Amino acid sequence: MKRTTIYLDPALEVRLKMEGLRRKQPMAEIVREAVEVYLAGGASAGPPGAGAFASGRDDTASDVDAALAKTRFGAAPSRRSKGDRKRRP
Repeated sequence: MKRTTIYLDPALEVRLKMEGLRRKQPMAEIVREAVEVYLAGGASAGPPGAGAFASGRDDTASDVDAALAKTRFGAAPSRRSKGDRKRRP
């Protein structure tokens, strides 16, 4: 690899350092990746927020019905019987 020098605005340098800490990668590696993506003409991150709430599981999309059923997401709220209702004074 060839060594080179780049000049960054202070705010951009801070953002790059923060990204390096978040990813646990050196700044140089992130810069190389960004240059590769830029020169290839593609995007690497996907839509905004993609991966921000990673569950650590890789099978969620293939078994979405089971995941939703487990959390009862979208289920009708349970109704209480007349005896369960709280009475107001």
